[in-house]
Amino acid sequence: MIAPLLVSALLAAAPVGAPDPEALLRDSDRARGALPEGVTWTVVVDSTEEGETTRRSYLVRARGVDALCEALSPPRHKGEVIVFNDRTIWYVKPGLRRPIAISARQRLQGDAATGDITTTNYARDYAGTIAGEDVVDGDPAWRLDLVARNKTVTYDRIRYWVSKKRRLAVKAEFLTVSGDVFKTASIEYGGRVREPGGGEVDFPARVTIRDAMGAGAVTVLTYESPRAEPHPPAIFNVNNVAR
Repeated sequence: MIAPLLVSALLAAAPVGAPDPEALLRDSDRARGALPEGVTWTVVVDSTEEGETTRRSYLVRARGVDALCEALSPPRHKGEVIVFNDRTIWYVKPGLRRPIAISARQRLQGDAATGDITTTNYARDYAGTIAGEDVVDGDPAWRLDLVARNKTVTYDRIRYWVSKKRRLAVKAEFLTVSGDVFKTASIEYGGRVREPGGGEVDFPARVTIRDAMGAGAVTVLTYESPRAEPHPPAIFNVNNVAR
C-alpha cells in the first residue's frame, strides 16, 4: 500500500501540464553552450567585493562534454589554461612541469567557480523534478529542483527556473546540502549562435551571480562573440595542451 501512496503523492506534486524535466534541461543546456558541433566565445568575469572590482577574461572553446578555457587577461594570468575532459578538470600553467587536477567547485573569481565559466550539462549531471510555477521578471517559468547525481559537479543542489515559452534558464539558486541558499544567479540572453544546419540557438549575454549569505559580493560574467565552429578532439587533450 505504501508504494501506490508514494506514487500518488509524487504525481500530485507535479503541476498539471508540466513538461518532462530532463527534456527541459536538455533544451536549456543547448542555450548555455552544450552544442555537440563545437562553439567558441569569450567570457569576461568582473567581481566586486568590498567596493573593489577585479576582472579576468577567457577564450572558451567547447564541444560536447569537453572545453578549453584559455586566460586572456590580466597579464599575470595570460597563458593559463583550464581543460575540461568530461568531469575531469585540469589546470595548466606555463612553467609548471605537469597539469594539476582541480575541482569544478574551486573558486575562480569572486563567487564564480571553475565550473561556471563553461557549458552546463544539467540534464546529465542532475536529477530534476518540476516543483512549481513562478513568474521571473515577467516571464512565466517552471521551477525545478535539481539534485546532483555525483560529487564531481559544481553544486550539490540547485533551484532552477526555466522559461515556459523560450525553454531557457532565467534564474538559479545554489543550495548547500542542508538546503540553504548561498548564492543566486540571473541569466540574460542576447547572443545567437548559428548552427551548421542553418538553425540558431540563443546564447547568454550576461550571468550575474550574487552572494546570498550577507557579504554583498557580485560577480558578472559577460559573454562576447559566441559562434559555432568545429573543434578537433585533439585540442582538449591535456597532454597536447601541457607541451
